[in-house]
Amino acid sequence: MSSIFSVARLELRRLLVRPLAWVLAALSLAQLAWRFVLLLGSFLDNQVKLAGMPGGPGYTDLVGVPLLGSTLTMGMLPFGLTELALLIVPLITMSTLAGDRANGTLPLLSATGTSPSAIVLGKYLAVLLWLMAWLALTVAMPLSLAHGTHLDWGKFGAAVLGLALTLAALGAIGIACSSFASLPAVAATASLMLGLALFTANLAAQKAGIGNGFWNWLSLSTHLEALLRGLVSSADVIWFLLVIALALALAVRRLSTDKERG
Repeated sequence: MSSIFSVARLELRRLLVRPLAWVLAALSLAQLAWRFVLLLGSFLDNQVKLAGMPGGPGYTDLVGVPLLGSTLTMGMLPFGLTELALLIVPLITMSTLAGDRANGTLPLLSATGTSPSAIVLGKYLAVLLWLMAWLALTVAMPLSLAHGTHLDWGKFGAAVLGLALTLAALGAIGIACSSFASLPAVAATASLMLGLALFTANLAAQKAGIGNGFWNWLSLSTHLEALLRGLVSSADVIWFLLVIALALALAVRRLSTDKERG
């Protein structure tokens, strides 16, 4: 356990020292802040109309959840956290293992006696801490007005849980891609393509009118959209946990194979 935290501390220090993580955080949060302002402005403009609609959408439906990313969002708005995650997570995870392999430091880390599982879990923990801090800063935007609005805490909490699980799953996929790639750019590209594939796996099934088929179950968007609607299901949570476990297991297996060959 101590080796996991040692690897995590080292990887987190590398993330904080490199300018890439700071630039990505600053630009993405600025984008999300602009989206929040636009959503809030639209909500205030239509507040009188919404007040006359019994059971109509409120602050949570029109500002809180769409900020995180929802198919309910209409109009030409900047990307939400969901869309940005597809781009940013591969960039954050691309150097975790592929960078060490390219620099020749991965064999040195293994030579210290650190097991492949400790290396993978430690680096994943560091990435997860960065992603959860990013999510927390985003969530703080709608929460800053919670005292003056009627925030649906249950629905908003389910949406935050969905985004946390999505970030955790994409982070695990990024770690797995980085473990197989020899260059960070290759890892980022593979992670981006896999993330997009998971998000769009159910498009053909939806066009065919299939709502409960295998491709619908396989798609990440199916499980995320349920959580964004406030529906917390153990089946959806288990799906995310299975993706995380499978991706990390593949990464550990890859490092174990490299260690045996070395």
